[in-house]
Amino acid sequence: MMHPDTELRYINDVIGYGVFATRFIPKGTIVWALDDLDQVLDPSFVERLDPLRKQDVLKYSFKNQHGQYILCWDKARYVNHSFHATCVGTMYDLELAARDIHPGEELTDDYGTLNLDEPFACMPEEGTTRSWVMPDDLLHYHQQWDDSAKEAFRHFDRVEQPLKHLIRPEHRGKIRAIVEQRAELDSIRHLYCEKEWQK
Repeated sequence: MMHPDTELRYINDVIGYGVFATRFIPKGTIVWALDDLDQVLDPSFVERLDPLRKQDVLKYSFKNQHGQYILCWDKARYVNHSFHATCVGTMYDLELAARDIHPGEELTDDYGTLNLDEPFACMPEEGTTRSWVMPDDLLHYHQQWDDSAKEAFRHFDRVEQPLKHLIRPEHRGKIRAIVEQRAELDSIRHLYCEKEWQK
């Protein structure tokens, strides 16, 4: 589920829609959490879908570390890519605001964290030499995402957390220990799922 202070907006014919903040969302806020309305689909199920539905599942879902497709039920499926993403993923089935997100700003992910099956060509962005998202980006850029998540978790208890109740029970203790600096963050590298063609 996406943070409640967000809305879907049309951007243009090339990008389509995106998710934008309607109020100030401070750094360290949970901006997305996996909930029980999201669909977790096995690859074999997706493979058997008719072409029309399979196309949309592949377009609007991402893979977890087990190779399952996560299809979000709400506007989270419209979060766009940026190499300077405003949100950062974690190993705990949630994303945090990587920095303060102001009203009218777009919430974005680096698609390199999403276990894509195929390379993804990106629109040019200043301040980066990257122009493609690659299926193995988690193996190469995990440290910068881990550093961003560590810094965001330092703000976790200082901000309102309207999605805190959606933290999955198996992650609550670890997140509390990270916030209290009693435990190290688990690297997002562990989200990497080896692709079929690599096996």
